[in-house]
Amino acid sequence: MPYLNAMEKKFCTVINCIDGRIQIPVIEYLQQRFNALYVDSITVPAPNLILAEQKDKLVIEQIMDRISISIDIHNSVGMSIVAHHDCARNPSPRVQQLIHLEKSLNFLTSRFELPVIALWVDENWQVHEINFN
Repeated sequence: MPYLNAMEKKFCTVINCIDGRIQIPVIEYLQQRFNALYVDSITVPAPNLILAEQKDKLVIEQIMDRISISIDIHNSVGMSIVAHHDCARNPSPRVQQLIHLEKSLNFLTSRFELPVIALWVDENWQVHEINFN
């Protein structure tokens, strides 16, 4: 398939952990979820923990800058924040990770005007959209 310019195909954005086990399942889920051909990936270890705690201002600034590029240049139609089972940087139990995920989701939705969803990747590497309402 030839690569077309960004304006001709839909993009979405993911803030994901660096863990290679979850990359493909998350990308495939987001392509379906947002009907997007391309997924702009912003990866750091345990992004849900970083965004929830708000301690590492430099990393948060870098994440926000990359999100802006995805939105402003690729016209991203949606965004996701991801947490997962067996995370090396955030070994917290699922319940605690979901708290981090919700705080991260709230942080992102307060700053961006596109749909933002939260994803949990379980021990079988299955992707689940989490609704905190």
